[in-house]
Amino acid sequence: MLDKLKELSRETVIYGISTVLGRFLNFILVPFHSNIFQPSDMGVVSNIYSYIALFNIIFIYGMDSAYLKMGSLPEFKGTKKVFSTSYIIIFITSVVFGVLFLAGMGGVSSFLGIEKSGLDPAKFHRLIMYGVGILFFDVLTVIPFITLRLQNKSLKFSQIRVANILINIALNLVLILVLKMDIEAIFIANFAASVFSFVMLVPVIRENLELKTDGRLAVRIFKFGLPFMPAGLAAMLTQVVDKPILEKLTDFKTLGIYQQNYKLSMFMMLYVSMFQYAWQPFFLKYAEDEGAGELFSKVFTYFTIAGSFILLFITVFLDEIVGLNVAGFHLLGKAYWSGLYIVPVVLLGYLFYGFYINFNAAFYIKEKSLPVPLLLGAGALINIAMNFALIPLIGIMGAALATLFAYLFIAAAFYIGGQKTFKIPYENKKIAVLLALIVISMAVYYLFIFGREDVMFTKAALITGFIMAVLLADIISPREARTFKNLISGRLRRR
Repeated sequence: MLDKLKELSRETVIYGISTVLGRFLNFILVPFHSNIFQPSDMGVVSNIYSYIALFNIIFIYGMDSAYLKMGSLPEFKGTKKVFSTSYIIIFITSVVFGVLFLAGMGGVSSFLGIEKSGLDPAKFHRLIMYGVGILFFDVLTVIPFITLRLQNKSLKFSQIRVANILINIALNLVLILVLKMDIEAIFIANFAASVFSFVMLVPVIRENLELKTDGRLAVRIFKFGLPFMPAGLAAMLTQVVDKPILEKLTDFKTLGIYQQNYKLSMFMMLYVSMFQYAWQPFFLKYAEDEGAGELFSKVFTYFTIAGSFILLFITVFLDEIVGLNVAGFHLLGKAYWSGLYIVPVVLLGYLFYGFYINFNAAFYIKEKSLPVPLLLGAGALINIAMNFALIPLIGIMGAALATLFAYLFIAAAFYIGGQKTFKIPYENKKIAVLLALIVISMAVYYLFIFGREDVMFTKAALITGFIMAVLLADIISPREARTFKNLISGRLRRR
């Protein structure tokens, strides 16, 4: 088991370095934008990008999940059938979707709030056109990126991802600081970076593409993948639906404050993302092995330990993190500080999202994709209903709580359904003790430390106490902690 956990940790570190580096570089844009643009401007950007995220799921309609599954099957090893069939279909449908979008520009602009935005109609239309272009080229890179993952070419995967973000950041700096452009620069930079990724992946496409499709394979791909479209749409709705609803119920300024504070939870999202990239190929590879259940159980325990530490650390030191001042720039512009109180709630929500990522393995392994959209759809409906109910009462905290409870429901539903599909003996007692320690630590922080000055030592003592409690409660033994510390550091040195 340890050797397999080592393999997962190695891939997690490789993908994690690129993901963490990439997201961290991208996070540089948060202080940059929030110290330059007003909340109302960033609200417009947030609103459009929320719809880009939603329509990305429609453009790909589950083909990514189907390709990941079919591409890992032994029967298709050494052939180009799966790649060619998947890619040709996606290319054709993406062209059709893009044309339909541009043809309905007037209606799309009105729905996205062109009247409330205060922007020139021509400029607003250009933002939408850039959004469609970003969608098109991003979709065309999905299958090639998955191919790199299936081929364990994590270094190349990481290089292209990081280069994409570096180009995006560089263009933001040049267009905004040198050419003095407004928020349109954000979309131009993203579009150029998306085109770059596509160009860099052309060799992967040429290597794996044949200009023909397999009809029977296409049916099999659609049968497995299409149920993931409503599932993916429901999952994305849970992630982003709070932003459009907040815009409809309030204004772009409120949305801008909410979204920039929401991005501070990227530390947890980074962790979940780097784990997810390594986790999916890992559990598919070892699902048939004897002792797979115990292996996956141990993975979830370790995942929860690390995630809980991130949650507590960011919450306790949030004021210090945001208050960092570099060359007159704060990590978050002062115009947005009124929304800081939502950050711990969003962090906890993303931790539960990570739980769902773990539990979803059972449905992948047994190819039981039909229950997935139902469970995710129920979570999305909970999120939508709670947003409409809570935002008028408590504003942006209502949106944050709606997302938290939606992810909590989804995690619980996937745990129950997954156990019926593929039994995994999770270490529930250890997880319960760990969550209880988080609750106690949070209570101590908000009752006795929060809001007081000169408490850095007390905060550090709280974090240390949490770590010691985890060890004393035997959630993870000192030997296990040393093993994985040495493992990760050793892998990094060799690379």
